[in-house]
Amino acid sequence: MIKQEEVYRIGKIGKPHGVKGEVTLFFDDDVFDRVDADYLVLAIDGILVPFYMEEWRFKTGETALVKFCDIDTKEQASALTGSGVFFPKHLSDRGEDELTWDEIKGFRIVDTNRQDAVVGEVVAVDESTMNVLFEVETPSGSIVLVPANEDIVKEVNTKERLIKVDLPEGLVDLNDNE
Repeated sequence: MIKQEEVYRIGKIGKPHGVKGEVTLFFDDDVFDRVDADYLVLAIDGILVPFYMEEWRFKTGETALVKFCDIDTKEQASALTGSGVFFPKHLSDRGEDELTWDEIKGFRIVDTNRQDAVVGEVVAVDESTMNVLFEVETPSGSIVLVPANEDIVKEVNTKERLIKVDLPEGLVDLNDNE
C-alpha cells in the first residue's frame, strides 16, 4: 500500500482525450519526463493507486496526454477525471529538503517577532497570484494569510514540520479580526 508520505502531488487528471482511453494530465512538475518512471500514482476514492503509463506526450507546457495501461475506453478514462496525480519521492530527482507547496500543508507557523508564538497551521497554499500566500488556521479557528516569501520565511524545519517567520507587527491581528 502506498502511503501519502511516500509521494508528492504533481497535478490532476482532466477530461478524456479521444475514445481510446487517453487522458489529459494537468501538471505542476514535469518530473515524469526528467526521470525514468514507468508509473504515476492516482488518488482513487482516497486510495493511492499506481497506474503504469503506456505512452504520453506533451500537449502544452502544463498539460500532457497520457495513456495508462488497461485504460482502453473513453468511459474508463472518464472514471479517472479529477483524480489527484502523485509521484513517488524515491524516484524523484529533487533534493532531500525540497518541498512542494502541497507538502507544506500541516506545517506549524511560528512568529519569531512574538517569541516564537504559534500563528497556526498551514491548511492551504494560494499560488493564484504572483505573491504566494500560506493560508494559516489560527488556534481560534480563523484563517490568516501569510506571505510565503524569503523576507518573511526565516527557517523551514522539515523534521519538525515547522516554519519560522518574521511577520510585520499587526499582520496576524489584522487578518485574524476579519
